[in-house]
Amino acid sequence: MKRSKDTIISQILDICISGASKTKIVYQANLNFRTVIPYIELLIRNDLLETTRSSVIIYQTTPKGVQLLNQFKCIQSLLPEMYSLEEKG
Repeated sequence: MKRSKDTIISQILDICISGASKTKIVYQANLNFRTVIPYIELLIRNDLLETTRSSVIIYQTTPKGVQLLNQFKCIQSLLPEMYSLEEKG
């Protein structure tokens, strides 16, 4: 079963809590580079992720992103059987 967009977004926000490169996001969220770019752009546009530039661009979840992630987790805990079906697919 295909993962929902909200599941992918919550995974990206969770991965980026302590900062993550695009490579780390791709591997931990089980996405490919072409797929992850629109999600990252969407999250940056909506002030849910911010970037830090060093030798590698690091994506960091903003306070607004942490708030949204907590709301996702609350929903996922209320509907665990729906989200466990996604993980099996």
